[in-house]
Amino acid sequence: MNYSKIFLYCNLSFLGGIFLNSFLKIPQPTLLFFLILASVLIIFIKFKRLATIILCILFLFVGIWRHQTAESKIINNELRKFNDYPQELTLSGIIIKEPDVRESNVKLELLLKNIGLMSTSGKVLITTNKYPQYEYGDKLKITGKLKTPEEFPDFNYKNYLAKDGIYSVMYWPKIELIEKDQGNFIYAKILQFKNKLRESIYQNLSPPQSSILGAIILGDKRKISDKWKEKLNIAGVRHITAVSGLHVAVLTVILISLLLWLGFWRQQAFYLTIFLITIFIVMTGLQPSGIRAGIMGGLFLLGQYLGRLSISLRAIVFAGAAMLAQNPLLLRLDIGFQLSFLAILGVIYLLPTFKEWLKFIPSENLKSILAMTFSAYLFTLPILIYNFGYVSLVAPITNILIIPFLYWIMIFGFIFGIIGMAWGTLGWIFSLPALFLLSYLIKVVNLFSQPWATKTFENIHWTWLIISYLILSFLTWKLNKKLNRPIFLR
Repeated sequence: MNYSKIFLYCNLSFLGGIFLNSFLKIPQPTLLFFLILASVLIIFIKFKRLATIILCILFLFVGIWRHQTAESKIINNELRKFNDYPQELTLSGIIIKEPDVRESNVKLELLLKNIGLMSTSGKVLITTNKYPQYEYGDKLKITGKLKTPEEFPDFNYKNYLAKDGIYSVMYWPKIELIEKDQGNFIYAKILQFKNKLRESIYQNLSPPQSSILGAIILGDKRKISDKWKEKLNIAGVRHITAVSGLHVAVLTVILISLLLWLGFWRQQAFYLTIFLITIFIVMTGLQPSGIRAGIMGGLFLLGQYLGRLSISLRAIVFAGAAMLAQNPLLLRLDIGFQLSFLAILGVIYLLPTFKEWLKFIPSENLKSILAMTFSAYLFTLPILIYNFGYVSLVAPITNILIIPFLYWIMIFGFIFGIIGMAWGTLGWIFSLPALFLLSYLIKVVNLFSQPWATKTFENIHWTWLIISYLILSFLTWKLNKKLNRPIFLR
């Protein structure tokens, strides 16, 4: 067994430890005993295979320990101790993310310092009025009551915020602007450019075309109405408005296939695609989900460039382990992380199979796009059903009708948006191709967003999820065996 494979197994064991402690609480004395025992045994064991097994067990318990330290950080968070106090507190902090503007309010994520006479820090999510407007980097003084995030019957808002290190919220505080431009200069400029591009899009297009395009190229889902979110869900194409692993994976294949078709060398296509994906992630505001998706999409592309998807698997497992080492709560609490990871795994193991099934399609570019979409969608489907309780019955059809045009929607959207920033009239003229494609997308969604197009599931037990992925793993193994491809690494 080579060192590369041992490294892979250690990463998988680390992930297994985080997964195990996410659902089963291991007593710390037991954990400490096995950590010490495995550490001692690894020193004295001379048989390489047995030493590898013990090393993997050691990494398993390291994963458990890392998850427990993250949980203890929540319990011992100093800011959290002030939650639900009867009296108001005065705090000061800096807005560290782009304000999340809603229909009737705006949410601001602040990094706080100095609570009363105590010196402490932490994050808090502020809900306040839309006006006056505040920006990333503004330093604020706020006065109000800290609250513990609520847990709703169908949505655990507390856990949703906890994965981002937010354990306290505050509603409608008194706010005083202390100072501006206290954030990162480069990121602030990126957000300013994004806002100008957003304004150009919304000035030249009307809803729902403008809101859908804003979500596709800027990751700006706040303008999409609840009615259209539901339609996109029923039609099975909501993923095109989300910066996820599925989205970046599809974009990766679109770009690399198109550049090769245009005559670029593989090395040129590889570097240019990496550059374009990076620009896209920056344009979406460097959202955590987008960064994760970009990393995994880039690693998959690296494996394709080197001609070895097994390298992609090793790199993606390592990337997942590195992300979870930094924040182990993502594995259970962040659906975006789960979808990013599973989408790329689906592409690695099912892309050749779907390409074989779609070999009747003459266009290599279109075949790659559809094979990528179906591979990623199939591997993420059980997670989607488990978390959202529905499945679109028409998703394969709508994706065939829409995904091939996604690349052109993004290209025309960027072109007219940037031109419109400098010259509004010319921007409107260049918006016509994007308007035509977006109108086509909307007609497809309207046609396939009828009640009959979706199946709803209620009270899905977690055992169903495990069984689904066991069946999917078995089918994947059979399909790869048929193509003489190993389901794991040699």
